[in-house]
Amino acid sequence: MSIRIFLSTTVLLLTTIQLSLAQLITTAAIPKVDYVVPSQYDLAIPQTDILSGYLGNRYQLNLEKRLLQVDEEGLLEGFHSRPGKQRWIGEHIGKYLEAAANTWLVTKDSRLKQQMDRMFHRLLETQGEDGYLGTYLPENRWTSWDVWVHKYDLFGLLAYYGAVGDPKALKAATQIGDLLYNTFGDTPGKKNILKSGSHVGMAATSVIDPMLDLYRWTGDKKYLDFCRYIIRAYDFEGGPAIVTSILKHKRVDKVANAKAYEMLSNIVGLVKMYRLTGDKDLLNVINYTFDDISANRLFVTGTSSDHERFQDDHYLLADTSAHMGEGCVTTTWLQFNTQLFSITGDLKYYNEIEKTIYNHLLGAENPQTGCVSYYTPLIGEKPYRCNITCCLSSVPRGIALIPYLNFGQLNHIPTILLYEPAQIKEKIKTSSQQTIPLELTLTTEFPRKGTATLQVNLPQSAQFPLQLRVPEWATNYTATVNGKTYKSEPNQLLKIVRQWKNNDKISISFDIRTEIVNGGKTYPGSFTLKRGPQIFALDQSLNPQVDFETAKLVYPEKAAIKLTEAQDKLPKNWVGTLAYSTDISTSDNKKQSILLVPYADASQTGGFSKVWIPTTGR
Repeated sequence: MSIRIFLSTTVLLLTTIQLSLAQLITTAAIPKVDYVVPSQYDLAIPQTDILSGYLGNRYQLNLEKRLLQVDEEGLLEGFHSRPGKQRWIGEHIGKYLEAAANTWLVTKDSRLKQQMDRMFHRLLETQGEDGYLGTYLPENRWTSWDVWVHKYDLFGLLAYYGAVGDPKALKAATQIGDLLYNTFGDTPGKKNILKSGSHVGMAATSVIDPMLDLYRWTGDKKYLDFCRYIIRAYDFEGGPAIVTSILKHKRVDKVANAKAYEMLSNIVGLVKMYRLTGDKDLLNVINYTFDDISANRLFVTGTSSDHERFQDDHYLLADTSAHMGEGCVTTTWLQFNTQLFSITGDLKYYNEIEKTIYNHLLGAENPQTGCVSYYTPLIGEKPYRCNITCCLSSVPRGIALIPYLNFGQLNHIPTILLYEPAQIKEKIKTSSQQTIPLELTLTTEFPRKGTATLQVNLPQSAQFPLQLRVPEWATNYTATVNGKTYKSEPNQLLKIVRQWKNNDKISISFDIRTEIVNGGKTYPGSFTLKRGPQIFALDQSLNPQVDFETAKLVYPEKAAIKLTEAQDKLPKNWVGTLAYSTDISTSDNKKQSILLVPYADASQTGGFSKVWIPTTGR
């Protein structure tokens, strides 16, 4: 049986999973509307995709220490005892349901299933007869963050529906959609949605994203019409002019009040509208957005925002005072790039996905506690907290997407995208168009080592292509099958077409490039090291011998950087096994030894960490 899920703000593409009848609660649904613009990458989990290794461990920790530990009463209290204690308190249950549903589809964890079923049913108990599912009193409805709350209701309900097929979830989502359609619009008697949300209306108009999901699930054209109204509303008096501003300026910092999370949430919705309509103006908006953020407003760790807003070109303050790298922005940037990769198959978008996952996304969640930092600085102690915030709910949604991105069908070819240990089962089509089961076992110590073995298991010999992504940071890449060696350059896809036999093995080898990255306009004279996809940081709790206020480090030359594995220097309670020591020259012709760890691991014990290491110059 084929079961497919919506990846909420990421994609409305489907997931194929084989389940026994005992695992099924109800019959899962299939969306009624397909995209007009074809997908080059099918954002779907295979029948089985069990990650281990570095990413797999962090994915499991997200389940154990964050999702299973959520404050159920705190997430639901605002619905059961209106009004909520915070204006946006209602967003959290939808974010939880989305992350939980996507995670359960991968793990089939019974504890998670029981928890999300319980919370789903308790949420539905509070829905009004008119479809209202917010946390506001009747006299205050559709003010402040009320539409925003319903946006996340929709994400959670539709993800849950896609995972378990419970028709009550789709009914509840449809009731919300009908209520929004009947409440807002530019016809007589309807409210102006711009006046029902913060940040020049962008908080409310970002409901365009799940409303397009709802259109796909139901086929009801009024939801598509509602989203067309939202795009028109951008240009109403006092509106954010998202489309017209980006088409004119090609800069996101010139849009409305430059609020990054809300704006990107709208633009992800515009990506889906493009996929449903083929509107070329929207495609231009999407491309200009990517080009501008990636070139001018992106931190080296794959996030954006300073005080929650897009700033001027290359203005990238990275300490705690800048309130940089809001977790919600990190997750939405990941979702945006995932959409673009799905549309185009272009590896430039995947490079951003990889950068974000390995660095700022994982860096925002403490692997020891499951707590999340709202803003995650590159310089300073990461302020991990477990109290309910938008980012505590958003970051797990991003981590839940990882198994949708390590392997998949790219240009209709099974493709390994991340070199993380994995057990994968999927059905594929052979060159003769026969459908057969395929099992892949990827064994590797990456990111520590640049070697991997991919074992192919089949019921019978068959000819078909397999693709291997060659990362942009991988050099001397080779893949050898039965004595035949294939070579490829960085940032390419290596396609191997052959008559595959059961137990065939591909031996993969590549060098993991180490780079010195300059601090740029904001931190001239400072540097960091990047090894493969990982940005390194200096955690001062691991370097008590170094006084960086008085150290006179000299900007290193590439040839002088030699990394030595030093995991034995990590404390016993440290989560992670990657650590490297290196010597940096000082201005008085001495050597200063420093210990570096991945930024995603740094500050987990409360240490002050630095990505940008200051020097006296070259």
